Amino acid sequence: MSEYNFIKIRKEEGVAILTLSNPPVNAINPQMIDELDRALDELAKDEEVKALIITGEGTYAFSAGADVKALQGLDKESASALIKKGQSVFTKLEKFPKPTIAAINGLALGGGNELAMACDIRISSDRARFGNPEVQLGLIPAWGGTQRLARLVGKGRALELIYTGRYISAQEALRIGLVNRVVPDGEELRAAMDLARMIMAKSAPLAVQAAKKAVLEGLEKGSIEEALKVEYKYMMELVETEDLREGITAFLEKRPPQFKGK
Repeated sequence: MSEYNFIKIRKEEGVAILTLSNPPVNAINPQMIDELDRALDELAKDEEVKALIITGEGTYAFSAGADVKALQGLDKESASALIKKGQSVFTKLEKFPKPTIAAINGLALGGGNELAMACDIRISSDRARFGNPEVQLGLIPAWGGTQRLARLVGKGRALELIYTGRYISAQEALRIGLVNRVVPDGEELRAAMDLARMIMAKSAPLAVQAAKKAVLEGLEKGSIEEALKVEYKYMMELVETEDLREGITAFLEKRPPQFKGK
């Protein structure tokens, strides 16, 4: 595993826990983006890792967004490189071949909210707050925020949040579909670990990967008919796997399955 300055990684029971580490608010600077890029590549190849949790260091912020100091003096060339790099890394996270869970332990603003939205599932502290206030700086959410927010909460709500830049509570984020679950403050990482354990214990790895690909690719299709073709393709890839045979056999024998990812 590489050495990192702005993130920390530890493994526990087959789960990689990646912690954003740039106190006091875990601001996302270009170096952190580069480190996330490398870490995702390494963790994707690590056969010991079955799921990934992303959280923030400390108790105040998951991440309060991009490091504004790093935006000073940007010209079109450097801005283009930063935007494209962030979009690329967050898309890599979205397409990460294993389940990803954001354990949101505080503020998730701007790029921090965009990072959380790139995860499969979001579990939030009841103290967390969310927002995309980029327009207040003369910007827009450009690391995938305009697209993922609209897909998660709908066009109208997304535009309201982006236009106003207002912060919303964890409870409102749950109500509009931005997060999956809200737990008492301090319990978000434990809840994320419990969910990761449940996925690993009960779900065939190849089926999880296929489901993720089917959902992501299907959402990009223009019609349900085209999306169903995507679903069919990934289902057919599972038909002759050892895991499918094991899953059916274990069900009929009334025992827990022993999946091997084959």
